[in-house]
Amino acid sequence: MTEKFIPYYLPDITEAEIKEVVDTLESGWLAKGPKTIEFEEKFAEYVGAKYAVAMNSCTAALHIALIAAGVGPGDEVITTSMTFAASVNTILHVGATPVFVDIDPETGLIDANKIEEKVNANTKAIVPVHYAGQACDLDKIYEIANKHGLFVSEDAAHAIYTEYKGNRIGHKPQGAVSYSFYATKNLATGEGGMLVTDSKEIADRARVLITHGMSKNAWNRYGKGGSWMYDIEEPGYKYNMFDLQAALGLVQLDRLNIMQNKREKLVKTYIEELSQIKGLELQRVNSHTTKHAWHLLIVRVTNEFSLTRDQLIEYLAEHKIGTSVHFIPVHMMTAYSSYKNNVELNNTESWFNEILSLPLYSTLNSVDVKRVVDTIKVAADIKMRV
Repeated sequence: MTEKFIPYYLPDITEAEIKEVVDTLESGWLAKGPKTIEFEEKFAEYVGAKYAVAMNSCTAALHIALIAAGVGPGDEVITTSMTFAASVNTILHVGATPVFVDIDPETGLIDANKIEEKVNANTKAIVPVHYAGQACDLDKIYEIANKHGLFVSEDAAHAIYTEYKGNRIGHKPQGAVSYSFYATKNLATGEGGMLVTDSKEIADRARVLITHGMSKNAWNRYGKGGSWMYDIEEPGYKYNMFDLQAALGLVQLDRLNIMQNKREKLVKTYIEELSQIKGLELQRVNSHTTKHAWHLLIVRVTNEFSLTRDQLIEYLAEHKIGTSVHFIPVHMMTAYSSYKNNVELNNTESWFNEILSLPLYSTLNSVDVKRVVDTIKVAADIKMRV
């Protein structure tokens, strides 16, 4: 019997999501409307923030957060290179300069103890990334930010379920927090994002900026009680979420605990089995992450393993198991290489050379996880490393 392919990722879509989308289609309201407003309200309540502004991506949210904070040309923004390009692109989009800080060699998260040495008169903000589903050291980061008057824009693309010291990421945020609802995320709307904040000023400006700079109530200009009259308050962007996305988001938010429980059971199996394999190191979970979103299941393939990381990827692919690597460090890519500026990022580069993301999603089953683990165990006995 031919073994099926185990994808690196599959979405978790049920009849409930399909029904909600169909109902939205039949309502005749496809663009930003009542579903988007409802999603914003429920999401803000879920994370514990005063305001939530739905957008078409986490990238948009990160961009708007920096604009709303007044970050611009001549400013520097401290962040990590162990992230997706969007975290850095948005810094460049506002005309600022990214300044990279190395990571903790066991967690892969930005090393908060190395941030302050990068602060200077041009530093305007910090963009910490809650990588793989666990939380950065927010107490340390905000201590530095408050000391130097810096804005903090948290990249929580991986961290919708994450808790820091008992509170969800986004709970009473001092700056702004951005989430992703991309197809591979724990809560998926295909594309989509959310910015949360406790600042009315930031939320109000974000609502204007994401709809071309239109006055904040213009979204309803075609609906009952709406007005054709609107104003452009400042040149903005086309970043708003629409009701079809929000319809998915509402159901996924309602099902999030169920989906996370499934992830956690699979993670438990992975940890129990993989921790016994010589040469594989699991990403360490720091002590202040009291609830892990487990967006990614990352292992490090060290020199003690029989294969290199790349050889293991190929071996798993040959056995019909999909994997990925999160991430190629941003500073190693052509577009950003000039921003390294002789900064030592040894931990980041070493981490990248070893990491591998294994299949993990709520529609994965325990049989598939066992097959992944068993295949890795067989690979551990193959001597191919050169």
